[in-house]
Amino acid sequence: MQLGFATVADNIPLHCQQLGRLTLTAYVMDTHNGQLKLQVQDVHINFGGLRALQGVSLDVQEGEILAIIGPNGAGKTTLLNAISGVYHPAQGRIILEGRDRTFLPPHRVAALGIARTFQNVALFRGMTVLENIMVGRHHHMRAGVLSSGLFWGLAQREEIRHRAVVERIIDFLEINHIRKAPAGTLPYGLQKRVELGRALAAEPKLLLLDEPMAGMNLEEKEDMARFILDVNDEWGTTMILIEHDMGVVMDISQRVVVLDHGEKIAEGSPARVQSDPVVIRAYLGEEADAS
Repeated sequence: MQLGFATVADNIPLHCQQLGRLTLTAYVMDTHNGQLKLQVQDVHINFGGLRALQGVSLDVQEGEILAIIGPNGAGKTTLLNAISGVYHPAQGRIILEGRDRTFLPPHRVAALGIARTFQNVALFRGMTVLENIMVGRHHHMRAGVLSSGLFWGLAQREEIRHRAVVERIIDFLEINHIRKAPAGTLPYGLQKRVELGRALAAEPKLLLLDEPMAGMNLEEKEDMARFILDVNDEWGTTMILIEHDMGVVMDISQRVVVLDHGEKIAEGSPARVQSDPVVIRAYLGEEADAS
């Protein structure tokens, strides 16, 4: 696997272009060929009497960035939790690359190539940045407990190989200056970037991003948008993104799905969804044609 860098500025919002961008040449390259990467079919999730998801269906094309938006409590994170195996639906199916993975546990789902970031940062605060990102290589490690403990043979060779991948991700995310810092000592925006690095270290086929820009200032949002676009452009990584910043959603996503009270109420291009009267009512709580 080889990682390289090139300067590009295609298909990126102007506010991100102004920062300039380094892009990562793919060591895992999925082509944008229009094939279905993920299918969510009639998924229902209940918590007692609360219907968190009610018959949600959506398709995710290979290589696209799909945004999921909706008011608070709409079921967005619940849907990501169902896709990643944290929750199992009471009804419906979730299919990854033609394989039904509806009832697999999270570690099996991760092994199939689904990685995620979290709404609230979920790093190991006492571990360094490098060590946190190395955790993302877990499913690619084959050495046993004994050889790992002795740091001999396969374990030593694996450590060298995985460390090289992680170092390149650190360079790509421009966090080399904090690589040895404990994650818990970092500013919030950098912690979110480290969490993205850990997810990328898993070499995901499908990357789930739960509010990756929440709590960030404008500069931090621009940086994160740049990295997300780079990964999608150069690696071809398929992404599902939850984000409340509509400017970001409109800039970086190819399609948008809108949830409200656990139901899908709209789907389409960003421009189409933005002008949909049903979506406007869901967000504003008033008739779309009200003056």
